[in-house]
Amino acid sequence: MQRTFRLGVMLLAGLAAPVCVVASTQVASAHSGTAEEQSACTPDVLSLCFWQIPNEDKIVACLNKNIDRLSPECRKVIAGDDDTKNSRRSKK
Repeated sequence: MQRTFRLGVMLLAGLAAPVCVVASTQVASAHSGTAEEQSACTPDVLSLCFWQIPNEDKIVACLNKNIDRLSPECRKVIAGDDDTKNSRRSKK
């Protein structure tokens, strides 16, 4: 029983890894945020909002819905931390 479970987990991990790589590449290339914002939120997107990829609007809605579960870095991006807003304005 354990052997079958381990084999299933390994098979799932083997199939999921390439999907995650492709999905994270699509999210990074399609996202209109800065590289720092993308870096802050990519792990949260992959863990909480994976099924919304590649629709950016749905990803943002999902992140907002799960704001209490986000990493502190991504929460700052989604909540619109003043430092994040100021850094965006200064780059324009």
